[in-house]
Amino acid sequence: MRLVRVGGETSTVGTDLRAALASWGRGDAIVGGVAVLDVQPPGCPGPIDAVVVMPRGVLVIVGVDLPDPAVRLDAPLAGQWTTDGWPLVRPDGATNPAAEALAATSAVTALLQAERTEPVPVGTVVAIGPYVSQVSQPTPDLVRGVRILHPEPRNLMTAAKELATHTRTCTVNEVRQILAAVHPEGPALDNAELAAEGFVDTAARDAAATTTFIPRTVLAAHHGKHERDEPTSGLRWLPIVATILIAILLATGIAVAISSANKGSAGKPENSTSEIPVDGVAFTAKGSVEHTDCAAHAYGDVRTWLEKNGCARLIRGRFEATSDGKPVAVLVSVLRFTKSASATELRAVADKPGAGGIVDQGAQGVAWPGAHQPAFESAAYASGREGNSLKLVQAVWLDKKSNPDDPALRSVVTKALQLTLAG
Repeated sequence: MRLVRVGGETSTVGTDLRAALASWGRGDAIVGGVAVLDVQPPGCPGPIDAVVVMPRGVLVIVGVDLPDPAVRLDAPLAGQWTTDGWPLVRPDGATNPAAEALAATSAVTALLQAERTEPVPVGTVVAIGPYVSQVSQPTPDLVRGVRILHPEPRNLMTAAKELATHTRTCTVNEVRQILAAVHPEGPALDNAELAAEGFVDTAARDAAATTTFIPRTVLAAHHGKHERDEPTSGLRWLPIVATILIAILLATGIAVAISSANKGSAGKPENSTSEIPVDGVAFTAKGSVEHTDCAAHAYGDVRTWLEKNGCARLIRGRFEATSDGKPVAVLVSVLRFTKSASATELRAVADKPGAGGIVDQGAQGVAWPGAHQPAFESAAYASGREGNSLKLVQAVWLDKKSNPDDPALRSVVTKALQLTLAG
């Protein structure tokens, strides 16, 4: 993590924040990226403790100084904060300091959109200090992409991994554009420096590919043209003919490989747009994604259990269906384990009300296909076993508010348990 200091101290807890970022060291061994400290991006209402640009996302970190250390902080995004059961009231009268952080994130997001930078997830971190032992956040706030924490290195690293979830690594040109938008007067970092922090140097990659390919072609041509005199002129043509034949064979092989690959990808269930009928309800697949870091895509007690026990693989599948003539968004999550007992244990945790679950990609910056953007905070829920796997299903209305006890939605999630995700 490369640190770029811009202004003076923004908050007292900013000292702890800078120490945590510095402890990650240089390079991408942990998370990589560039942290612009104590900066006020154009259009922001005030300075921000840090804007951290990582290979797969951006974090807006705002420091909040509490009056005293606390054992427990209850910190909803909407509502009164309390420390150890006592209402928090700051000298400026603010009862919910998170509003400042959300305003800063909105300003940075709008700035990046205006500058037409690569669309990456922009998460919010509220760094609180002095020391707080435990922070409690409502589940919908976590799904929204907001983390409130004391900036110890491990806490901050966990938040970074949870919130920076872009589907691909940003290139050095893309991150340079993001940095220029956040801090136009900032230092110009060269490609090597940015590549060392985990960003993709496409120019170097392309140059390496060219360097590898061109000399071999030149050498082959040189060999065919300037070979020592052979006993007959016909033999001098043999290298050229051989080269031509090899080129034809390679071209044919590539064409066959591409054709085979296209046929294979077209047959994958997750890319199919065909309807899958289940007991009178037609489900249309909208894509799926696989992970091995299962806890990073969970929240609440389910996340806590996965952090402790792990899982072999997580598959998240998106579907759309229709019930009573209304469109429904369905999220099917399959957690695969090596032992059936693990699936049983996690199901007991996940089935408890308010225990959390698996987040949709929409909470991590990957929009739902189409015009609607469903939120799964009030989803109907069902769970089921599948061998050594646990299947969790959530469903919400696409065009109106949802209720987890809605009979129509409960019918959809029950039927969706019969859907199969490849992988």
